[in-house]
Amino acid sequence: MSSLLKLVVFLGLTFATSFARSNDPMFAYNGFSNTNLELDGTASITENGLLELTNGKVMSKGHAFFPDPLRFRRSPNSTVQSFSASFVFGIISVYNNLSSHGLAMFVAPGKDFSAATPVGYLGLFNAQNDGNGTNRVFALELDTYQNSEFQDIDNNHVGINVNGLHSVESHAAGFYRDRNGTSESFEDLTLCSQQAMQVWVDYDSESARISSTVAPLNTARPKRPTVSASYNLSAVLADVAYVGFSSSTGKINSRHYVLGWSFAMNGPAPAIDTSSLPKLPLARSKPHRPVLEVVLPVATAALLVAAGAVVFLSVRRHIRYAELREDWEVEFGPHRFSYKDLFRATEGFGDKNLLGTGGFGRVYRGVLPRSKLKVAVKKVSHDSKQGMKEFIAEVVSIGRLQHRNLVKLLGYCRRKGELLLVYDYVPNGSLDRYLYGRNGNQQAMAAAPATLDWSRRFRIIKGIACGLLYLHEEWEKVVIHRDIKASNVLLDDDMNARLGDFGLARLYDHGVDPQTTHVVGTIGYLAPELACTGKATPLTDVFAFGVFVLEVACGRRPIKHSEAQQNRLVLFDWVFQHLQNGSLTDAIDGRLKGDYDVDEACLALKLGLLCSHPFASARPSMRQVMQYLHGDVSPPELAPTHQSFEALALMQEDGFDPYIMSYPSSTATASIGTVSATMSQGR
Repeated sequence: MSSLLKLVVFLGLTFATSFARSNDPMFAYNGFSNTNLELDGTASITENGLLELTNGKVMSKGHAFFPDPLRFRRSPNSTVQSFSASFVFGIISVYNNLSSHGLAMFVAPGKDFSAATPVGYLGLFNAQNDGNGTNRVFALELDTYQNSEFQDIDNNHVGINVNGLHSVESHAAGFYRDRNGTSESFEDLTLCSQQAMQVWVDYDSESARISSTVAPLNTARPKRPTVSASYNLSAVLADVAYVGFSSSTGKINSRHYVLGWSFAMNGPAPAIDTSSLPKLPLARSKPHRPVLEVVLPVATAALLVAAGAVVFLSVRRHIRYAELREDWEVEFGPHRFSYKDLFRATEGFGDKNLLGTGGFGRVYRGVLPRSKLKVAVKKVSHDSKQGMKEFIAEVVSIGRLQHRNLVKLLGYCRRKGELLLVYDYVPNGSLDRYLYGRNGNQQAMAAAPATLDWSRRFRIIKGIACGLLYLHEEWEKVVIHRDIKASNVLLDDDMNARLGDFGLARLYDHGVDPQTTHVVGTIGYLAPELACTGKATPLTDVFAFGVFVLEVACGRRPIKHSEAQQNRLVLFDWVFQHLQNGSLTDAIDGRLKGDYDVDEACLALKLGLLCSHPFASARPSMRQVMQYLHGDVSPPELAPTHQSFEALALMQEDGFDPYIMSYPSSTATASIGTVSATMSQGR
């Protein structure tokens, strides 16, 4: 065997070994050329021996498996044996330090992950099986996106996962630097920094402890692990299972690579020879800087240097401000901003002007250089090959909307692979900050603004209702917003509500039946009929408005994960139970401490239930909603039955594909919301 390995190294080939030491499996890959890994999805082996799990295509997933199943128990029903693994990985994204999802090393009973979702679940699970004990999966996640539904600690962490994406234990990515033989300061690492890093994963069967360590490549393994947890995998793993890697891209163009991999049962994983690993591809070409290679007379050299400097500065200036323009955009001229103006307005899209990160990009504060108008600029990726003309036409049409309760969309700008949407800047940020804090958790509430009093909440409800009436009935076209939620409601200087983010909106003429389209929006706000028809109508907006009203009145999210009960609590279901039990006021946000108008509060809750009725025919129009809110007409009483409402939670959970609608709420200080990933495919 040793002579064969020397021959393989001599020929410059990657090696992989699988052999037994007391019947304990072990293997090592220093690169993956000429290996027999089993691949699916977008996974492939590159020419230089990289394992490429995802190739940059959005909404994709890829898996790679060691070809042979490994015996994790010496006999049936015995304890799972100790095991150890090490691998080197790298993440390349089109954005600096921004990637939609990461990758995971896993142990699973089978190799079929065809039902896994390419958004939010790392290509391992979906909304239906996430957390199920029958999965029998252990995974070490390197996650680059913060999903509130999984209680992620941040958008750059290492997590120990069992049977789902809720980590048993997680820690910010980084390592403990060893000095003088002890572990001292913790140093942060950015997982999507486009640099190779090494990971070690260990399971000790005697102590039933899992630990993992991340460190920069060519750094000695730190003594103290990055994250560890006590968990007995004997209750999880099958007798025989497969080991492998999984990754998904979500909605941002990212590439996930594994450079080397080793594994051992009942012993340390073989060391990876980092000097022989393939190199990560360059994320971008480095700027070319001309160098004089021939010494010329001083006068000639000075002339060349001066000329080169002029050319370089001109090219750099052109690249910095380069835009993508096509002939058809002439008709939209007044609504098109120059990239140069937006670059200067945001001070080069610097971090100090970053308001937050939404589902598809980043939002920046800016001041236009000539008009001194304050704006918010959202940068999102796009594919201009198809559907962009229709999308821009709708952006420009929506830009003509004029209403005090709507955030004005001023226009757009295009670059290669990038679309910039320009909005009025709304200084007090998004409503969800005031309802939940920045991240929707108790720790963040201390840093959030003061709790909104009831009078302001009721005024916000009225304001959004007024804005929706304008969109549905009073403008020249019917506008269906399709993404009404607290994070898309912004508050101006006087705390008046303004509905923003028209990136998912649809327009059509009055009296025309809207056409079927992709189901888009946010889970918890989607009307159940969308699962059957895919057709967005004003009544689907009314449904989302109803959920929004309950959200504002109760100070609770539409769907809340309950770890204790292993289920999801649906807000309207909870409010309706209070209505049945005669305890409706108990549903009002407890932070108000009873300081609210009882009649208004009960009206809001009943109106929220009525608008979010599972049957579209039972919902009121926005004109009727305004009449109810102004007290001109009393809303109809809700029938004291729960049957029609019971199905709605199931429709919300099972009636839609999660990757179509699970757009995370923005955590921006002044959220601009979400732009549809389907815009490049027509509207």
